[in-house]
Amino acid sequence: MQSLVQRVMRSSLNDGSSASLRRPTSSAADGQHIFNRQASGTSTVPPSAEAAHHETNRQRIETRLKREGEATPSPHEAEARLVRIKNHENHALANSKPASTAGIFKHISSTDLLFLIDTTRSMQPYISAAKDQVISIMKDIKSAFFNKADVRMAVVGYKDHGDRNPIQTIDFTSDVKRVSSFLDTLVAQGGGDYPEDVLGGLQQALVASWKHPTRCIIHICDAPAHGRNLHDLDDGDDDYIKPGSEPHGLTHVPMLKLLIDQNVHYSLLRINGSTDRMAYEFSQVYAEASADWTAPGGRAKNKFNFEEHNLGTSYGALRHLAVKIVTTSATRSATLSVSVAGNGKDHHRGNHFSPLFMVEECDEPDVALETTAPQWDTPGWLDEIIEFEAYTTDVVAHGGSMLDQMMAHDDNIKIKTTNLTVHKRRRPFAQGAMRVASYARSDASRNRLVVKSYKRRGKKLAHLLGDMRCQALCKAFALEFNSMVSEKYSLDFIVVTSLAPKSALGDAESCLSLEPLIDGEYVKYNSNAGWVNPDNASDPVYMAAQAISHFTFERSLGRFLVSDLQGVGRVLTDPTVHSQDPERFRLTDTNLHQEGFLFFFSTHKCNALCEQLKLKSNGAMVVANQYDFRKIWPDDVAATNMMICCSNKLCSRIIRASICKTSEEFPGYRWCEKCWRELQRTTKHVCHAPGPLHEFEVSRFFYESQGDILPRHCPKHRGGASRAVGSISSRPRGGRECRSGSGCIDLNCTLSHPS
Repeated sequence: MQSLVQRVMRSSLNDGSSASLRRPTSSAADGQHIFNRQASGTSTVPPSAEAAHHETNRQRIETRLKREGEATPSPHEAEARLVRIKNHENHALANSKPASTAGIFKHISSTDLLFLIDTTRSMQPYISAAKDQVISIMKDIKSAFFNKADVRMAVVGYKDHGDRNPIQTIDFTSDVKRVSSFLDTLVAQGGGDYPEDVLGGLQQALVASWKHPTRCIIHICDAPAHGRNLHDLDDGDDDYIKPGSEPHGLTHVPMLKLLIDQNVHYSLLRINGSTDRMAYEFSQVYAEASADWTAPGGRAKNKFNFEEHNLGTSYGALRHLAVKIVTTSATRSATLSVSVAGNGKDHHRGNHFSPLFMVEECDEPDVALETTAPQWDTPGWLDEIIEFEAYTTDVVAHGGSMLDQMMAHDDNIKIKTTNLTVHKRRRPFAQGAMRVASYARSDASRNRLVVKSYKRRGKKLAHLLGDMRCQALCKAFALEFNSMVSEKYSLDFIVVTSLAPKSALGDAESCLSLEPLIDGEYVKYNSNAGWVNPDNASDPVYMAAQAISHFTFERSLGRFLVSDLQGVGRVLTDPTVHSQDPERFRLTDTNLHQEGFLFFFSTHKCNALCEQLKLKSNGAMVVANQYDFRKIWPDDVAATNMMICCSNKLCSRIIRASICKTSEEFPGYRWCEKCWRELQRTTKHVCHAPGPLHEFEVSRFFYESQGDILPRHCPKHRGGASRAVGSISSRPRGGRECRSGSGCIDLNCTLSHPS
């Protein structure tokens, strides 16, 4: 059989004309008018020149056919890829020893709590309050952690230089009655000038026998430390006004840094305004040692925190504040993201754990970032073009319960593959602890994307596919959640595509991820280890974020819980899926399994949405392993009719069915506004069928959006099924239809139609 190149060259020679190749436009969406008929007639070009001309045409046509042939994998190649990555996943699972997460909750919630108390003459009511409430505080802390935590308490009482018994202390003990008895011995007396020996008390706190992972100081005082940098008093009110001039030569900065090094959270209970300057200076030391870990990519170093709470004369509030401080500190100790898998290290040896600080160990050096605003419309601004093997998930099921199927088995979260040309900016615009983000677009779309790549030690494709499946499951949960709540509470999870450069499949450092770009300010709503954002609890998105975590546990009958929620507005990204089954999502880094359930319920407070959804589950059920779940859920077909995903698998935005866009040329597909506009853009391809050479128009965006293979044949030679598979047959552009009426454009149309 003649090749396509031979056929087009023969037809050109037979009709006495030459077929020349017009260079395709740089934008695939602008159309590629490849073949350009020249005037027919007797050639006056010398034979050698004419032969050279035809050879040039042959090479150009061959190049085009090769490019079109490589645009998507053949069905056989696509199937082979999926088999290959399945083997990669099986190999990764076989070589990844399941990391034991059992006992992490107990370990992290076990607490050392030290009360640092000013015991000068004005403080007697607070000493008495501490004595009266310390037993209740111990009981409440243990109850908050489902009686799984080991809790120890210590007390350091301080007065001022020259006072009798200026420092009195009891070291950490789990015997709360001993602590109560010690507090009973403290007598509020002494104090000369206005400031007190706060730094002497801190020095004693530093040498206490800190042991447990969650470490807290609760400082109760009504006067600042010595030194003009720690208060706004007149010089005459401080006998040691010059910083460091007090008898022991102590200053606050090195002492607080030592506390930070010991992972101690510091909470100052404010009684009056005299301590405000000291509180500010202390907080600055803590802040300098950390970054905002609630922001995307924030470093784990920041999880040790300084806080100020207003106590005033509300002695009874001490109990509530103390429990709140400890539970918050515990979740900070467990956050950022608890990494227990994927790096081959043993995190659990006997009763000793080391998973919580892996993020710090994995931090990579910062890289230079983009400093100018993106220039999407400037040609060449996306200065790197890379060919990838792309892998996407199929979120929209075609029958049955999509969510139930996904929950049943990982293999029900379908993966498709295609080739994808990505135009990206070489210099990243943002970075986290381990990854950088760069602006990008795909070859067939103007939609704005972001490529995330690892600075040094990347994930293998098998691990990225696990992350993809997590995101897909989260989106399926969101589809059903949104169908049950009003519009203002609706949420979405960003879709993730895994990319493997064609030249380096399986190279751990070369696999990337592709996501839609979401502009705006990132907000973290909760962590995978129980931390809950304390701000804007009445905000609809905040309420929805906490409620959907609870909903995922209830809807899955305790098999899954989605947490670690952050994003821009209603669009969330990088969630964690905790699974009851230790074999599910085993290659993801942040799945704490049953321990993740405990972390969530240790801090979760049901809000109005939880009540509206009639969610029954709670932490006590998790501890007892006895559950009472909601029995009846809305019919999933009805829910799908209300909420759908955009049919573009690189977008998959959740939209209401009533406002989605449809096209007669692509029946059964539904689109968001942005993707629907891209759908209308078409390009021409050469039909590979035997016979006269001809082109047909096709929406490359459609096939890219489906992760499907571009057709090699026109609608006629595919059997006429054109509209459902992305060919635009009703509107031929830039040529005349051949007499078949199939929508093909005959490149040698003068052979079929008189001019």
